[in-house]
Amino acid sequence: MHEPSSPPSQTGWASRLQLRYARAGERTRAWHLHEGALRVLAALYPEGAGVCHHVLVHPPAGMAGGDSVRMEVELGAGAHALLTTPGATRFYRSLGAGATQTLHARLATGARLEWLPLENLAYEDCIAESRAVFELAPGAELLAWDMLALGRPAAGDVFARGSYTQHLEIPGVWLERGRIDGADRVLREAPGGLDGQGALGTLLLAAGRPLEAARREALLETARTLAAQWPEGLRAGVTSPQPGVLVLRAMAQRIEPVAQLLRGAWAAWRVQAWGLPACAPRVWST
Repeated sequence: MHEPSSPPSQTGWASRLQLRYARAGERTRAWHLHEGALRVLAALYPEGAGVCHHVLVHPPAGMAGGDSVRMEVELGAGAHALLTTPGATRFYRSLGAGATQTLHARLATGARLEWLPLENLAYEDCIAESRAVFELAPGAELLAWDMLALGRPAAGDVFARGSYTQHLEIPGVWLERGRIDGADRVLREAPGGLDGQGALGTLLLAAGRPLEAARREALLETARTLAAQWPEGLRAGVTSPQPGVLVLRAMAQRIEPVAQLLRGAWAAWRVQAWGLPACAPRVWST
């Protein structure tokens, strides 16, 4: 099991959510068990019985120092789940203890997971860590994104203090980990760093076995074409660091254009890779 790099304070709120999905004939069935505030709404099937949509709800609407949220997701052979949230996850100011959000997902052969939460919002003076670990069996495939907005520019919060650590991992295949220190002006402002951009996004398409070269190149070209159509001010690039992993990265001043690009690329890759039309969760437009 992968644990946060520092244990949560005992003074904070701890939540744990376990989700399990299994294929039963043409239907993906779901079970859940929760401790603390984090839970799911009813299983939804807007595109038929084969794909279970779940909205993860955290009533506190944010995390303060010492809080922890842990999600454990298991998909059986052939199951397909789409998980999202109704709003941003807010990491509030900390007086010293860190806040951690951890996802550990395991996908069996032929399973598909779409991990599509709305953005993480890092308030000034937060101490936050967000970890996502995906274990993919041969034949399993994943579409996942991670979006981050630093501070609240409209309110004059430019994230000049605090820290945010991001950890994305497919064990033994791919690892991306970075820490943003708000006090590090070189990182935040230099051309070789964030260059003054306050919103970041990563979209991941991954498979439990290497993708065929022609399929991989076609998916890369689709994402590159979409990124090239976006207006100036948004910077994006797509790579394939491993034969079974495609990564689209984007950054901008605000989170909205980043989110729009990632949603567009997710929709295009879903059609191209899986032959499924985009079915955006209704909660995104409410």
